[in-house]
Amino acid sequence: MATFPERALAGLNAALVTAFDLTLGPLMGLPPLVSLLLVSLVTAAVMLVVVARTSNQPAMIETKRGIQAALFEIRLYGDQPGLMMRAFGEVLVRNGRYLLLSLVPLAWMSVPLMLVIAQLQAFYGYDGLRPGEPALVTVQLAADSGPAALVLEAPAEVGLETGAVRLAGSNEVVWRLRPTVEGAYALTVRDGDAAVTKSLLVSPAPGRRSPLSVATGLVDQVLYPSEAPLPAGSRIASIEVAYPEPGVDLFGWRMHWMIVYGVLSLACAFALARRFGVTI
Repeated sequence: MATFPERALAGLNAALVTAFDLTLGPLMGLPPLVSLLLVSLVTAAVMLVVVARTSNQPAMIETKRGIQAALFEIRLYGDQPGLMMRAFGEVLVRNGRYLLLSLVPLAWMSVPLMLVIAQLQAFYGYDGLRPGEPALVTVQLAADSGPAALVLEAPAEVGLETGAVRLAGSNEVVWRLRPTVEGAYALTVRDGDAAVTKSLLVSPAPGRRSPLSVATGLVDQVLYPSEAPLPAGSRIASIEVAYPEPGVDLFGWRMHWMIVYGVLSLACAFALARRFGVTI
């Protein structure tokens, strides 16, 4: 039976899925780099508001000025090792203080940012399945499950190629499919009278993709928020669709989207900091 925190997180995820689908849906027609830039701008603006409300701005300003003064002393006393080392020590001490002052806004932002990144991963982290290309569907059974005669039901357009194959020495059951037509589909896994469903998106176009559906566990629900948890008490612990993870094309280089998002968000934050009247 799901615990109260798990039920609360499932409700929060459902609300976030709706909000992000409405917000990011219109941006999916843009190149990923452009839409990520727009998302990063919003993220930076929210981050600056949080920093302004939760950080000790006077102390951060004073500490930052002290670092700049110590750096100037290092250049000024380059021919006097004693004074230069003293200034270098001052830089280290003030950098440590600046880091401590930054921990408060970071703590406020950590959980919301984790939830946001999990939602963005569904849009930017996976490539689509394409007609004619094979893919695997894997069901993980609960650890104490006995023999199971699972059946995977799929629309004809999905092109199910194999029956259930239980991997020796594990609780995993695998099917191979080869979609023939683009579209959004629902797969159904039957375990006797019980049945659970899993979404499947066959399209090269950008969109929300959910590689994993899980039954319980706060961590897995945070990482894979796109679908409601599997029914409590089910012998099926998770259902996975193996979507490719190609990365984002950044001027000819393939990079993980989180690197691009992080760099763009920081760049936008520094660019907007003066306009927001915030020291970072």
